[in-house]
Amino acid sequence: MLKAGVLGAGHLGKIHLKLLQQSSKYELVGFYDPIESYAREVAEEFGYTYIESIEELIKAVDVVDIVTPTLNHFTCAQQAIENGKHIFIEKPITKTVEEAEILRDLVAKNHVRGQVGHVERFNPAFTAVKDMIENPMFIECHRLAEFNPRGTDVPVVLDLMIHDIDIILSVVNSEVKEIHASGVSVISETPDIANARIEFVNGCVANLTASRISMKNMRKSRFFQKDAYISVDFLEKKSEVVKMKDAPENPDDFAMILQNAEGNKKQIYFENPEILQNNAILDELESFAQAIENNTTPIVSLHQGTKALQVAQQIIDNF
Repeated sequence: MLKAGVLGAGHLGKIHLKLLQQSSKYELVGFYDPIESYAREVAEEFGYTYIESIEELIKAVDVVDIVTPTLNHFTCAQQAIENGKHIFIEKPITKTVEEAEILRDLVAKNHVRGQVGHVERFNPAFTAVKDMIENPMFIECHRLAEFNPRGTDVPVVLDLMIHDIDIILSVVNSEVKEIHASGVSVISETPDIANARIEFVNGCVANLTASRISMKNMRKSRFFQKDAYISVDFLEKKSEVVKMKDAPENPDDFAMILQNAEGNKKQIYFENPEILQNNAILDELESFAQAIENNTTPIVSLHQGTKALQVAQQIIDNF
């Protein structure tokens, strides 16, 4: 078992603590939080060990799980890596691209592993269909959330949209060609609503909308490719696949047939893939343990986390 320690015991940090304690792949050593009075309350309520300094925690573990505010990601990760520890770091990887690139290089230099917490990669609605997404040419994403003060220290692009940026980069095998974007600040000092259009070299276009001041929650993505349409509802954990194939000469009475202007006929088939329920955060943490044990590249590497941040920053720069 890998010895793990958590930096940050806020809302998400407490979830990580609970799951690491449950996991068969980790031994939870303890946690550090800079607000000592709060940290001691957490330790007393849940029975976790409070470690009084970052240095002491890093020294005691194999894996440092960084669940601090984004502004602190870089210094925490740098310290852990330079002490030869593996790091799991929540998204976005860091506040700036420059910081992310330094961490990416440090991980390679110190021969440790790093994974970024882009948890939607482990959403069962996405994992059920990801292998069916082949060369999508148009992608549309809507990620809407009711207002929550937590996370407003960064623009909505880094808070919410970056989930969809990472998903898109994982399925589009092409470099970004051009980005157009707009953002509006409504209640925060940074944009609360944003829309971005990402054009790729291979011709794929992705249209993303994110809002953290909506009346309802929504996390949906749609992928359009030749002869197929794939819908993923990350919130409701549902997927739908609509495929088009050449229509048979004698279709049955209930077949859905489309005919184009040239007279070509296609039959529509609907598929609802089986969704295997899971705990996506536990899965991402345990997949990282497997990458360490097997000496393989993590599913969401620091390189991929850096690329997602680079695109996010380009979107912000377009406001």
